Amino acid sequence: MKTRHTGVKLILLALVCYFLLPLWWLVVASTKDAQGLFSGSGALWFNGFHLFGNLHDLFTFNNGEYTRWLWNSVLYAGVGGVGCTIISVLAGYGFAMYRFTGRNAVFATVLGAVMVPLTALVIPTFVMFSNAGLTDTIWAVILPSLLSPFAVYLMRVYAVGSIPTELMDAARVDGAGELRIFLQVALPLMRPGVITVLLLSVVSTWNNYFLPLTVLSSSKLYPLTVGINLWEQLAASNNGGGQSLWNLIIVGSLVSVVPLIISFLALQRYWQGGLTVGSLK
Repeated sequence: MKTRHTGVKLILLALVCYFLLPLWWLVVASTKDAQGLFSGSGALWFNGFHLFGNLHDLFTFNNGEYTRWLWNSVLYAGVGGVGCTIISVLAGYGFAMYRFTGRNAVFATVLGAVMVPLTALVIPTFVMFSNAGLTDTIWAVILPSLLSPFAVYLMRVYAVGSIPTELMDAARVDGAGELRIFLQVALPLMRPGVITVLLLSVVSTWNNYFLPLTVLSSSKLYPLTVGINLWEQLAASNNGGGQSLWNLIIVGSLVSVVPLIISFLALQRYWQGGLTVGSLK
């Protein structure tokens, strides 16, 4: 028994190292200057400490365009993630708790939409927004982020499993309206699912690359994913003269993951607390 547990722990430790190794390399590389980055020695260990200088160069390069891209990503992920969560929670709750004509057919359509790759919808989305005059605007990124068939499916399944119908009937007998039942009875029970959808939506919008690249033409509206790729193309085209840009690309990539880490850590206690409350109820 102990041998089997030891083997499982070793496998888990190997997986942890596998997933943390790229992040460790990113942290180490962000502390190096251009010479240390391309020296070829100590790739996974510190060789000098130039992190603060790299951060200064990052936020001051080209009149601080990285800061503009950072705030664009915060705007897109914040508005798109929160909006997607609200729509998904309401839709999933409606599918789970109410019976109406065509419910199964509509939900089957939602399930079918889950199977469609998001990249396959980028070109039709571009054509539709182009006809509406919304290309090269923030709405071309935010509006598609508001809809997620998988999030609707997830909230529907979670609502069915976490909200007892007896509790809903008791609230109606006590004279509570549907809006009050949703806000004071159903929503607290759905909190772990809501946090899960919020995190997935924010991460998906934050990491979105193909859609902004297609619908945006002004670099002032770029999110971090497209902006950093623009620097990468410039660095590759400059050959040896683009070494200084690689420092900005690496430290910029490190900074870009910090908001996601903060989001997970900040929401973790609500996530775990909600799971505990759900199990007690």
